[in-house]
Amino acid sequence: MGMRIQEEQPRRDGDLLVALAQIDTCVGDLDGNADIIMDYSRKAAEQGATLVVFPEMSLTGYPIEDLAFRASFRRAAWSRADRLARQLEEQGLGHLYVIVGTVGTDTDQDRPRNRLVVLHQGRVEAGYDKHFLPNYGVFDEYRIFTPGDRTVVLDVQGHRIGLAICEDIWQEGDPISDLAGRDIDLLVTINGSPFEEGKGHVRYELATRRAKQVGAPLLYLNQVGGQDDLVFDGGSFVVDQDGTLLERSPRFVQDLSTWTLPARGERPLPSQSCMAEEMPGDEEVYRACVLGLKDYMAKNHFTGVCLGLSGGIDSALVATMAADACGGEHVRGISMPSRYSSEGSRDDAADLAQRLGVRYVVQAIGPEFDAFQGQLHLEGVAEENLQARIRGVIVMAYANAEGLLALATGNKSELACGYSTIYGDAVGGYAPIKDLLKTRVWQLARWRNAQAQARGEREPIPVNSIVKPPSAELREGQKDSDSLPDYSLLDKVLEAYIEHAHGRADLLDDGFDPDTVDTVMRLVDRAEWKRRQYPLGPKVTSLAFGRDRRLPVTNAFRE
Repeated sequence: MGMRIQEEQPRRDGDLLVALAQIDTCVGDLDGNADIIMDYSRKAAEQGATLVVFPEMSLTGYPIEDLAFRASFRRAAWSRADRLARQLEEQGLGHLYVIVGTVGTDTDQDRPRNRLVVLHQGRVEAGYDKHFLPNYGVFDEYRIFTPGDRTVVLDVQGHRIGLAICEDIWQEGDPISDLAGRDIDLLVTINGSPFEEGKGHVRYELATRRAKQVGAPLLYLNQVGGQDDLVFDGGSFVVDQDGTLLERSPRFVQDLSTWTLPARGERPLPSQSCMAEEMPGDEEVYRACVLGLKDYMAKNHFTGVCLGLSGGIDSALVATMAADACGGEHVRGISMPSRYSSEGSRDDAADLAQRLGVRYVVQAIGPEFDAFQGQLHLEGVAEENLQARIRGVIVMAYANAEGLLALATGNKSELACGYSTIYGDAVGGYAPIKDLLKTRVWQLARWRNAQAQARGEREPIPVNSIVKPPSAELREGQKDSDSLPDYSLLDKVLEAYIEHAHGRADLLDDGFDPDTVDTVMRLVDRAEWKRRQYPLGPKVTSLAFGRDRRLPVTNAFRE
């Protein structure tokens, strides 16, 4: 846990020390999440904080999806919030105002609500229900929850604290317009905002507008951690109404930091000790993928992973992410050469394993391949895919035998075009780079090597894995470019077609030639059935396969 104490200026009468508790929760684990809340509340009190703020639905975990419809779960969550308030009081923390997210019930309709509660003096002192329920992108809250209809202003030692939950600040109208007329000193918004590359500045600009609208600083407290295919990056902050950044928490880690809200009429000052640095794009994407994998393992009770090591760039980057997530000693790398595997690829796989310190084994697939061919006599694509499926069986065998999470190593370009083998290289429980285009895979590999160099460490990824032409090596002399446009061109078309929803006419206006456009559109549309069967992986772009992109399996529309 990160913990940073504000030391740069003495506390004065009328000041309110606010603790930003940016925590990683697990959906459905009421007791585990309550224990984290207790721990952070205790540490906040030790620093002298009075107000402690936790993320959206921090007691239940987020997103709880259809678990919210289970009345027994809602009753258990309410009982746990009540017991948490009593525990705080019993442990001498009752003086704290602890803002926690949970699930409530609309008693009129017997439907769930996304709720914020304030724990103080051994009881649930106040509650607030989320007004705006997002129903776009990864969100499905309009179907699940009923909206709140009232605003809440909390009085904490003479300070007027307005409350909001996530989407409430993204939409115009109440509660923000109501709070603008209620003379508040601070607007606190608790959030479960998933990571998306480049999203940080959007949050900051929005928060600045809302702070100006209500005439007070805005505290944006965000969840951190991975939950299934979502990654929450934290990055909580406080911004003044003139856009001055007053506090910024680090990203992708749990953190407890403090910031002082001064007495009424006094100007709030930026924190000097609680101001995390900005993060470059490659680093934030890489760390999102690593955190997504790390938490997926932890929350599904895996202590190690296994994957095939081909010597290529995709498996090299996935293995490096896995080693960063759980340590190389917990990674099982399996080289599965065939008659078509080059000596260079075998050497690159062994070199990678040695650099990362993974548990490495070679399982040549020749005998199994010959046994199948002796009966099936396959040719062409069927023969090529047989090799991939034999490898899939071996990976899953190690996963079962050693209790490991099998990792799929496909990237977004391959998924888009169907350049993968169902029940072959597509097997696994998690796919760390499924939302990264191939060109971004190379880019992140170079970034990770450069990071190691800057720290005086050995580069984890062999240079040859980065620079050699990509190939599945399922037939003699095979190259990816035999079946696909060059990745530098392909990824540009894919980005326009998938993430920007450009149709054929739009792509031609973008300057792409008709043959390339028709080829890419045909490949992408025909591969939807494969993507529906691919493992989960961390969402890092604005439009990821799975939650974001919902097209029919049969899509004949080409315009």
